[in-house]
Amino acid sequence: MRLSAAVPPGTPTPDPDCALEDRIGRFATIWGRAIFPVTATSLTRPEFERHLVPLTRTLVDALHARPFDAAVAQRVGADLVAVHCTDPEALAGTLGVVESYLVLYCGPDGSDAEEYRSRCARLQHGIAAGFARALRERTLREQEAIARSAQTARTDAQQALHASEARFRAVFEGAAIGIGIADLDGNVLEVNDTLLQMFGGLDGHVRSRNVSEWGHPDDTPHVWQMYAELVRGEREHYRVEKPYYRHDGTVLWTNLTVSLLRDAEGRPQYQLALMEDTTERRLLNLRLRYEATHDALTGLPNRTLFFERLEKALGGAGGSHFGLCYLDLDGFKAVNDSLGHSAGDRLLVEVADRLQSCATGPGEVVARLGGDEFVALTTGSDTDEKATELAVRILSALSTPIRLDGRELTVRGSIGIVEGPAGVRTPAEVLRSADITMYRAKAAGGNRFEFADAEADARAITRHGLTNALPAALERGEFFIEYQPLVHMHDGSVHGAEALVRWSHPQYGVLGPDRFIPLAERTGLIVPLGRWVLEEAVRQARNWQRQHGGSALRVNVNLSPTQLHHPGLVADTVAVLENSGLAPGALCLEVTESALIGADDELLEPLRRLAALGVDIALDDFGTGYSNLANLRRLPVSVLKLDRSFTQGMQQQPADPVDVKIVEGIVALAHSLELAVTVEGVETGAQAAQLRELGCDTAQGWYYARPGAPDRIHTLSLSDAIPTP
Repeated sequence: MRLSAAVPPGTPTPDPDCALEDRIGRFATIWGRAIFPVTATSLTRPEFERHLVPLTRTLVDALHARPFDAAVAQRVGADLVAVHCTDPEALAGTLGVVESYLVLYCGPDGSDAEEYRSRCARLQHGIAAGFARALRERTLREQEAIARSAQTARTDAQQALHASEARFRAVFEGAAIGIGIADLDGNVLEVNDTLLQMFGGLDGHVRSRNVSEWGHPDDTPHVWQMYAELVRGEREHYRVEKPYYRHDGTVLWTNLTVSLLRDAEGRPQYQLALMEDTTERRLLNLRLRYEATHDALTGLPNRTLFFERLEKALGGAGGSHFGLCYLDLDGFKAVNDSLGHSAGDRLLVEVADRLQSCATGPGEVVARLGGDEFVALTTGSDTDEKATELAVRILSALSTPIRLDGRELTVRGSIGIVEGPAGVRTPAEVLRSADITMYRAKAAGGNRFEFADAEADARAITRHGLTNALPAALERGEFFIEYQPLVHMHDGSVHGAEALVRWSHPQYGVLGPDRFIPLAERTGLIVPLGRWVLEEAVRQARNWQRQHGGSALRVNVNLSPTQLHHPGLVADTVAVLENSGLAPGALCLEVTESALIGADDELLEPLRRLAALGVDIALDDFGTGYSNLANLRRLPVSVLKLDRSFTQGMQQQPADPVDVKIVEGIVALAHSLELAVTVEGVETGAQAAQLRELGCDTAQGWYYARPGAPDRIHTLSLSDAIPTP
C-alpha cells in the first residue's frame, strides 16, 4: 500500500487498516461527485457516496488479489445499473475515476506499480463488461415487458379495439428501444421513431423495405435460419446480436429480439422486432479490449495478446510447427541513462516500426513484452528456416543507425530462437527457453542469434535454482568448509591449510565453489558468505592452536573481487580476529591476480592496512592475469601462489624444460622481492622433488592430501602423504 508522508519523531504510527479505509472513503467521494449528477436516484449524494464505499472496497480487494481476477469488477458494473446509474456518462465517469485514482489512492509503491496499472486497466474492462451486461439484461426485461404488453394489447384489441389501440400506441411510440412490425413476407409495415432514428432518420430507408435486404457479412450463420423458422410458425421468438448498414454506410449494431404475433385462431400473422442500439457499447468494449492487449507506447501486441497467439500456435493441429525469436536490445540501458527515458521511448518506437516491417509473411506477428524485449512469431512449415530468415531480417533492419535529436544511435540486439512442433511445450516453457537462449547470445558478444539447446536450458535453470536457493542455504547452515594442508617443501611439515567452502545441497549433493561462488558474486551474497567462511576458518585455526599446545598453523582464506570493494572488509576482518583471539600473522588472505590488474591506490588501501596489521596477503593464480611484473613492488603481498598450469609439465620425468625455466624465473623474482612462493596442484613425487629443487617454499595438492575435515591437519607429514594414482 502507499506509504503515508513522513511524521515527526515520537508520533504514533497510524493503523494501516484505518489509513486504507480513509483512502477508500476519499475514493468513493470522488467517484460519487463524478457520476451523481447523471444518476437517476432518490438517494442524496452522501447516501449515494456511502453506497459506493463497498463497491470501492471490492475494487481494492480485486486490485491486490493473488491470483488476480478481473471478473470481480463485473459485479461493480452491475451494481451501478442496480442503483439506476444507467446513463453512458455514468460509465465514462466511473472508468475515468478508476483509471486516475484507484492505483494512486489504493495501489502500492515501488517496482510493482506498472503491474497494478495493468490490473487497473483490466478492472476497467470488467466494470464496463458488467455494466453492459446488466444494462442489457435490464433492457431485455423491458423488451419482454413490451412484447407482453404488445401481445396483450392485440388480444385486448379483439375485445376493446379502441382502448387497446391507445395503449399499444403509447408503448409503441414512447418506447426507448426501436420497435418494428413486418408481415410474414418480411415487408416492414410500421416502425416507431426510435428505430427510425437508429437507422439515420430517413423514413424511406426503413419503411416499405423488406427485412431480407438487411443482410450483413457479419451476420451469424444461424440468424436467417431462425428467421425462417419463426415465419413458418416453428418458433415463437429468437434473440441475436445483429449488425445493419445505415444509409451512409456506417454500421449499426443491435441486440435484436424478434417475436411472432398470431391471430385469434393461433395462425402466424406478423413479426415484431425489438432493437437495442449497442453500437457505442460495442465500440467501448473494442477500445478497452485493444488497450488491454496492445502496448501503449509502440502499438504492438502486448504480452497478453502475444500469449494468446502463441497458445493458439502451440495448440495447432498435428504436423504444424512454430518458430519464435526473442529479441533484447544490447546496451539499451545506456541510452536511457545518457539521453533520458524520452529518447529511449522514441528509440523503442522506431525499433518497433522496423520489427513490424520484418514480420510481414503469413502467420508472422511481432509483440513487445516490456522494456526493450520484443518477440516475433512465425508458424507453418519449415519454421526452422523461416525463424532463421526472420532473425536475419531483424538484425539487418536494426543495423541501420537511428537518428535521435541530431545523434545517430547504433542499435544492436541479441536473439534467442526456439523452433519445433506444436503441442509439445506450453507457452511459458517456450518463452523461458527463448529467454535463456537470448542471454546465451548476449553472453557470446551480442548482435547475433542462437538456437535453443535443451542441455543449455537445463544448465541455466539449474543455475537459476541455485541462485534462488543461496540465501536460504546460508541461513539453514548448508555450507561447510574443508581444509587442504599447506606443506613446507624442505621438511614436509604442515605449514597451514587453505579453507575451501562447500555447499551440501539437498538436491544436487556436495557442490564445489566453482558451482556457486560466481552466482554469489552476481547476487551480492558473496559478502555475507565470505564473512561466514572467514569466521569459521579463523575459529578453526584458533581451535588448532588450543588443541596442539599453542603451535600456530596459518589458515588461508580466499577473497573475491566483490569483497575487495566492500567498505567493511578491514573492520570485519579485525573484528573476526579480535573475537576469536587469533593473531593476525596466523591469517593469510588470498586474492587472485586478475582482481588486482590495474588496481588503483584506493582498491589497494584496505589490503595495505591489513598487511600493516600483520595479516599475510597472497597473490593467487599468479601468472594467469598477464599483469605487469613491475606491479609486484606496489602490491602489499607477501606470498605468490603459482598457478598449477606452470607445474603440470613436471608431473612426469623428464620435466618440461620450458616449465622448469618459467618456474625457476618466477621463484627467483619472488625471492628477490622477499616473497614466499606457494605451488598449487602438486600431484606426484617427481613433481614435488623438482619444485623443491627450484626453491619453492610451500605446496599443496593431492600428493600431500585432498581437502578434508579439519581434524586431519595435524596428522599429516611428508612421509605419510598419499600419492594420487
